[in-house]
Amino acid sequence: MHLLGIETATRQLSVALWQDGHCLSLGGDLPNGGSQNLLPWVHELLAQGGIRPSDLDGIAFGAGPGSFTGLRLACGVAQGLAWGLGIPLLPVSTLEALALASGKSRTWVCLDARMNEIYCAGYEVSGNRVTELMAPLCAAPAVAPAPTFENAWGVGDGFASYGDSLRSRAPALLGIQPDAAPTAEAVLRIAAPRFAAGLPLDFTAAQPLYVRDKVALTTAERLARGGAN
Repeated sequence: MHLLGIETATRQLSVALWQDGHCLSLGGDLPNGGSQNLLPWVHELLAQGGIRPSDLDGIAFGAGPGSFTGLRLACGVAQGLAWGLGIPLLPVSTLEALALASGKSRTWVCLDARMNEIYCAGYEVSGNRVTELMAPLCAAPAVAPAPTFENAWGVGDGFASYGDSLRSRAPALLGIQPDAAPTAEAVLRIAAPRFAAGLPLDFTAAQPLYVRDKVALTTAERLARGGAN
């Protein structure tokens, strides 16, 4: 099975190619976008894998939550390719991909959602299987619900932005990985068994998972939250 993965929900953009359990990937830290890199990366990976676009069996993408622009980019590129190739598409939670990419068995994942908020959730990872322990939500770091499970690591750039506040919410964390990021390879590791189980969607049905639908704050809201983020 040949699968293409795309993850652009954070500043760490990546694409990956899954070939019967073997994965190739390309990516980079691109804080100002990087849409111009995605298709060249895809073509480079296909060349490295020795296959043509028509050999792909499906596409998976990081559906969010994350950067609004990044989510639309991943979904749009994935839908366009899936439509052009006539292959199925599968959205994967970016927070699940982050949990898997961290390499930890239990995680409290926290991504910086801007506007003085975080996206957070809890997961248990076994192999390539990710089980939700706490549902994703968007909240201010000071009121984000602490993990309801033991032996958890805090992972994600939410800890880079709001580490002190988050650590005070969960002092029992085993440690933190503020530089952990979701990857296209992790997206494919989650997606591969789901493709095998026949779970992909028609490309027209795939949508980003925003969790928070509000794109920006009003001036009054920014002042009330104590800043301009």
